[in-house]
Order: sequence, then structure tokens, then C-alpha cells
Amino acid sequence: MHSTKEENASFPSVSEGRLQVWDDQSKDLSVYIPATGFLNDRQFVIVSLVLLSISQLCNAVAIISNSLNIAVFVRLGFSEPSNISLVALAASDLACVVISIWTGICFFLSSMDVRLPFDATNVSYLTGSAPWAFIGRTVAWITAFISFERCLCILVPLKVKELITSKSTLTAMIIIFIFTFCPCVVAFIRYRFKWVFYPYLNATILDVVPMDNEYIIQIDYIIGVICGFIQPLLAFFIVLICTIFLVVQLRKLSSWRMSVTSAKSQWQHKPGENPAPDSPPAQDRISNKEERLVRMVVAIAVIFIVSYIPTCVMLLCSTIFEEFAYFGIYRRMYIVCGLLTSLAQKVSGGVNILIYYYMASKFRSALRCLLCLDRQE
Repeated sequence: MHSTKEENASFPSVSEGRLQVWDDQSKDLSVYIPATGFLNDRQFVIVSLVLLSISQLCNAVAIISNSLNIAVFVRLGFSEPSNISLVALAASDLACVVISIWTGICFFLSSMDVRLPFDATNVSYLTGSAPWAFIGRTVAWITAFISFERCLCILVPLKVKELITSKSTLTAMIIIFIFTFCPCVVAFIRYRFKWVFYPYLNATILDVVPMDNEYIIQIDYIIGVICGFIQPLLAFFIVLICTIFLVVQLRKLSSWRMSVTSAKSQWQHKPGENPAPDSPPAQDRISNKEERLVRMVVAIAVIFIVSYIPTCVMLLCSTIFEEFAYFGIYRRMYIVCGLLTSLAQKVSGGVNILIYYYMASKFRSALRCLLCLDRQE
């Protein structure tokens, strides 16, 4: 959704280092714009294909793991509100993976110079890259909601069951989806599918062309800044702040338990003394069950933070440098960075099943039962 100066007149299509530009679709004007960056054409193709190959392997793992996550949480039921948000998280990760597979296929076909009835690069941008980016925002905000929910369990333990119910959690998931994904519709307003005649191909193929309406361009820019920059960074910092708070509370709880153990040991030798120090606020507010859930949420959030840092850096660079964009001069570096951030997020979504398995006993039992690993003698 990031536009460049060249897009004011037309939508560029890349072929053999040339940007083919059509102003009113009635006549063609071939403008050569040298692509700059740290990679030449051959290096770009090799690096991209390697990253895509690794990405496809991660896609296979992520599809299996997230499908199992959804199946297990559905099996456990939704009496626990947290199961609803975890299902939504797995479903969003799964949607990102499916879209990523389509984008990878289009890039493979484009790099192999396969003659297609459509421009694989441009069409995949509108049908793959843009939806993937918006669904990625959904993953970020669901993670932020899960982290914030655990913070409420510590801050207002007596009211949290009234605030966080299955109905309210489901409503929150729907709002997050609308808030993050629906702006993607603007991309389909700004850009349209159209059959375009390409002189160098001597063929008419399906391509993507922009609307020249200034009003639509301004809306696209505003939505791009809000949803492409402010929205994901805000979610990232919410997760970061909530995670720091949860880690601090867990450390306080751990310190209190160590002091209790030490005091009890001393009290056994000196019966007249107080057996334990005063209980800190966190102890009064976190049960053993809640503590295990908080630890699991912290693990999910930490992995998300680590995997989302490259995305935040890329967003900052694309905001500061206008030409660092999908259709900018630094297009090759933008695509490579995009592949790296995509790979990091796939790994993040794929390893969640390991966190659930080792930190949630109900999930572990349900998964083993689903996979028929626990055989009754």
C-alpha cells in the first residue's frame, strides 16, 4: 500500500530490469529505472530462492502445528476464555502460512520466466503480500490481547472473571480481526485488476493498475501509515510492556516462595517465631493454575517479540526511506527483508505448539489422545 512517485501515473511491472509504464493504457512508454541496492539481479534471485525454499519447509511445519493447535483447543472446549484467543492466534498464523505459500509459488514462477496469463509479481502482491501483512497485524494484536488479559488477572483478580468471559473474548477477537484486516479492502480500491497489453511480450495479460483519483491516493496513504506503521508498532509495545510486567511479577512470586521456604526451615528449629514473611500482593492474586498460564503466555510473548523485531525495523526503514518499498528503487532489498521477516514470524507461529505441550498439561494430554500416543493397556 506504499506508493511511490512513479505510481502517480501508472503501476510498474518489472521485467528484465526494466519498469514498463503505461500512463493511460492506450500507449506504452518504456522507462528504464536502474534498480539499486546491495544485490544484483543474479544474487537477488539466488538469495530469494534460498529463503523461499527454507520458507516452504517452515510452511509445512507451521501448517501441521497450527492445525493441531486448533484441533486440540476445540477438543478442550471454550469454557476457558483463553482457549478462544489461542484458537484465534493459531487460525491467524495458519492463514498467514497459506497466503505465504501462494506468494512463494508466484515468485518461483516469476523467477523461472514462465509465461503466465497474469503478471505473477504484481498479482501476488495484491492477493498475497498485502493480505499477509494485514493478517500479520492480527497475530500481533491477538498476542497483545492475551498478554494484557494475563496482566488483568494480576491487577484485578476479583473482577477478571467478570471482565474476561468467553463471550467478551470472542467479541474481542472479532473486533481485532475487523480492526486489522478490513483496511486491506483499501488496497483493492487503490489497485484494480485489469487486462493490459504488453508490447515486449506481444500478449495481453492480467495485471494490477492503480487508480489515479487523488482522494483515493490520500486515503491509501493515511491507511498505510496507520495500519502499516502505527498499528503493528503499537501492538508490539503493548506486548513488550505487558511481558515485562508479567516477568517482574513472576520474579516477585519466586522470591517470595524462596523466602517462605527459608522461613519455614528456620521455624522448624525455632518454634516460637513466625513461620513465613508477609505475602506479597502477587501471591494473593496468582493461583498455581494462573501462574502456569502466565508463564506460558510470557513464553509466547517473548518468542513473538524476538520474531517481530525485524518487522518493526523494516517498518521504520520503509517509513524513513520512501524508495525502500515493494515498488521503490530499493525493491530487491525490500523483498529480501520481507522474506526474512516472514520466515521469522513463521518460526514463531510454528513453535507455539512446543510451548503448549511442555507448559500446559491439559493440552499435552489432549494432543497425545488426539494422536493416539496414549494407548490403554
